[in-house]
Amino acid sequence: MHSKYFLALTMCILSVLSLKAQQTYNEMELLTVNEHVTTVITATEPIRFVDISTDMVAGDQPINNTIRLKPKEGAEKHEDGDVLAIVTIITERYRAQYALIYTTRLEEAVSDKTIHHCETTPYNNPAVSMSTEEMTHFARRIWGSPSKFRNVGTRMHRMKIRLNNIYSVGDYFFIDFSINNRSNIKFDIDELRFKLTDKKQSKATNCQTIELFPAFVLENKSSFKRGYRNVVVLKKMTFPNDKVLTIEMTEKQISGRNISLSIDYEDILSADSFDDSLLKED
Repeated sequence: MHSKYFLALTMCILSVLSLKAQQTYNEMELLTVNEHVTTVITATEPIRFVDISTDMVAGDQPINNTIRLKPKEGAEKHEDGDVLAIVTIITERYRAQYALIYTTRLEEAVSDKTIHHCETTPYNNPAVSMSTEEMTHFARRIWGSPSKFRNVGTRMHRMKIRLNNIYSVGDYFFIDFSINNRSNIKFDIDELRFKLTDKKQSKATNCQTIELFPAFVLENKSSFKRGYRNVVVLKKMTFPNDKVLTIEMTEKQISGRNISLSIDYEDILSADSFDDSLLKED
């Protein structure tokens, strides 16, 4: 008897929660829009997917956490209060929906909108194994940890680039490296590139280079005078012993200096996993 009562109560609670999770456009956040005003919506983390339910509204994504919206037509086609579209925004860890309501009055049109936490629904995006926020947290922890590699480095142009740490978590490698500039000339960064290259390059054979694109870069400095340090996140990989992982930094012209660091596969294999001291919150 008690078990039947408990089961019925549980089903009622789940039913209520299910109904509460559903919403119509009347329950959504309403954004008033006008064809003469660009509505800019900014998320607190990178946006992975956007859906605009009709073709009456044009939109684009100029940067990874921002979208722009604008009605294609004005008062000749729409009246005040018309629902032009529902926009759905999916980020790495949440989703949000807004109903776009037409207004003829420019002063009522929303030009700048930030997505607030109370307007979001948690969402476990299957395409994202680790969010940018999580990568930033781990990278900051590594930044503050002592160097474990002492003998992996290169000297060029009175500069030294060296490997500090390699950590492994989930599907990613976190690579911590630094550059010491002993010259009196500031280094203006042109490119920071990551490649798999042949360890021994022969003139008789074609050298194969594979470009790698980081999932995350902690610092985006454009120049440095004395010291530079960064933590980059690369998707986990395996590669043969005849290749090396190369980090290359080039300088803007006119001087055009460059410096590179080669990391052997054995060093990749010795990557540490995160321990409790790195995962611990402040």
